[in-house]
Amino acid sequence: MRGARISRWLIAGPMALLALATIYPLVFTANAAMKTRRDYILDRFAFADTLRWDNIATAWTTAGTARYFFNSVTVVAGAVALLLLFGSMAGFALSHLRFRGSRALMLGCLAALFVPFQVIMVPLVRTMADTGLVDTYPGLILAYVAQYLPFTIYLMASYYSAIPAEIVDAARIDGNTTYGVYRRIMLPMGRPALLSVGVLNALFCWNDVLIALLMMPSAEHRTLMVGVTSLRGQYSADIPTFASGVLIAAVPVLAVYLFFQRRIADAVTAGSTKG
Repeated sequence: MRGARISRWLIAGPMALLALATIYPLVFTANAAMKTRRDYILDRFAFADTLRWDNIATAWTTAGTARYFFNSVTVVAGAVALLLLFGSMAGFALSHLRFRGSRALMLGCLAALFVPFQVIMVPLVRTMADTGLVDTYPGLILAYVAQYLPFTIYLMASYYSAIPAEIVDAARIDGNTTYGVYRRIMLPMGRPALLSVGVLNALFCWNDVLIALLMMPSAEHRTLMVGVTSLRGQYSADIPTFASGVLIAAVPVLAVYLFFQRRIADAVTAGSTKG
């Protein structure tokens, strides 16, 4: 019993320190956002006396965070929709349709997971520039699809491979075409995986800075993360306003983690075991 208690403390202690290290930056940012510039300069670590929402309103309106927020929502929604559509179709094809080159395509998707974005960064931007897609919503959406589609295909193929082939054969006997099997059988059965992968891709796209910075150079089309990064220089002497912008960008991510944490865990572990 004593050994078990010591083991639990050895595990709980580092986990508590890790949780504290994760929570403290958020608490510090929220506290700084509620202070005036004078209060922050006098004592940046002291708790705010009152809850002041002026800085958040300034960051939302004057600093342009509202426009950046709309840009991020538009791009993330479009990218996730296309990723789920193409990823679910390709996952179904690679897991249940046998055709020449299917194994090579699956291996290609796996290989693409190990290619850093920095390797394809220059040719991607040049291709987008030649086609006139730089500084446009469709251009950034397509860039996100190109970056995260192999990951989506791999997870969907792993999930669909656990569905017995007899179900697909029975649907074909009932007269369904390949598209009918996908729409009537695979899509309904794949809803848990689609939700998990959708949440994970939304977080990837929302938190991205590098791709958005390359594809959206103008201030008008900046995403929220790029816009918040630019606030650091624009409001270098006004840390509370900058902290308010960071808080606005972090709240949606925290909300997604809180409501979909089990789905995120399922998506991360998908494919680790074969059903």
